Amino acid sequence: MRVAAADLGAASGRVIVGAVGPDTLELRECHRFPNRPVRIAGTLHWDILALYQGVLDGLRAAGPVDGIGIDSWAVDYGLLDADGALLGNPVHYRDERTAHARDNLERLGAAELYATTGLQFLPFNTIHQLAAEPRLHLAHRLLLIPDLLAYWLTGEIGAEVTNASTTQLLDVRTRTWATALIEKVADPALLPPLREPGTVVGRHDGTPVIAVGSHDTASAVAGVPAEDTRFAYISCGTWSLVGVELDAPVLTEAGRAANFTNELGIDGTVRYLRNVMGLWLLQECVREWDANTADLLEAAARRPRRAVIDPDDPVFLPPGDMPGRIVAACERAGQPVPEDRPAIVRCVVDSLADAHRRAVQDAQSLSGKEIDVVHIVGGGARNALLCQLTADACGLPVVAGPVEATAIGNVLVQARALGALDGDLNRLRALVRATQPVTRYQPSA
Repeated sequence: MRVAAADLGAASGRVIVGAVGPDTLELRECHRFPNRPVRIAGTLHWDILALYQGVLDGLRAAGPVDGIGIDSWAVDYGLLDADGALLGNPVHYRDERTAHARDNLERLGAAELYATTGLQFLPFNTIHQLAAEPRLHLAHRLLLIPDLLAYWLTGEIGAEVTNASTTQLLDVRTRTWATALIEKVADPALLPPLREPGTVVGRHDGTPVIAVGSHDTASAVAGVPAEDTRFAYISCGTWSLVGVELDAPVLTEAGRAANFTNELGIDGTVRYLRNVMGLWLLQECVREWDANTADLLEAAARRPRRAVIDPDDPVFLPPGDMPGRIVAACERAGQPVPEDRPAIVRCVVDSLADAHRRAVQDAQSLSGKEIDVVHIVGGGARNALLCQLTADACGLPVVAGPVEATAIGNVLVQARALGALDGDLNRLRALVRATQPVTRYQPSA
């Protein structure tokens, strides 16, 4: 069976064709396209029409397939009017319009918000974007990014539940919209019916479009090649999503204070995790310098550990002059100031490894789950320095790979929905272990 996975990231999108069978899992990237946000009249937008065109071009390049699935980043949305037309390009989560989200958090009641949705406070969560949204009076429906693209492909409206769980508008215990909470910021009728991963959404040119774990992290965690349940995962790209997989949410006050989040996963699971700023800091430095990432990492590996920063400091959230902000953060904290580019990169990677350690340790203590191994998937699995430093910091072995875990999770859910595979998550992960290469890192003394 051949299925197409449209995977949209913060910097680029691609369409990957997966050939899947009981003993087969092969991926081929058939089209990649840039994702370039656009600033208009002071507001940062996603160029959603260019992304949709990229998906269409990728599906044409893929040729005949048996299914189509779409995943992307979380929280952002498009608004439709009563005729189903888009009310402007979706606003980017890094836009400054949610700068006063903490005031909104106090109005909504932080403890009540967490007890219902189980989500950590992030200023760009959908609920805070809606509180700053000037177009709500014109809107008839709200569709998250993968659901918006699926609507354009099929004409069918809905909301896939793993991505809906990132909005801070969903009751994480019942997997339903939190209507009473939504009423505080918007008309609940804006939110479309929910659907689970594996649901056939509709058809595009005769091909089934299937709801997958449309939050890319939900698909990535489904693609973790874990042998049992005693694992932590780090889905590492622009963000590092660090956590454990549970059967039920953890809604304790300690979890809220630690800024841990409960997001829904495949097959009724819960992704209990913390968002860490991730490789965004390194990506922005490389962009600023127009340099080669591999060369910088090789030079950084020869430098000693000297300075560390808090990668989750809000000062690092916007784009622009990341090296200067890192140097300034070291100065403010009384840390040794990185003297050149390799020293800045070493500071970033050491800081991320420390943040990974804190998140893994907190996930264990807050959930009560024992961890034997840390799986790093996504683009960060290629970063040998980060993987080794994470193993050293956590004092646990790290299994790095597959890099394409998100596309793999997308493909596996489609293949199971179409009957090419059967079984639970453990069966799907066994196929990943049997077919995908990984690299193991042991913690240094």
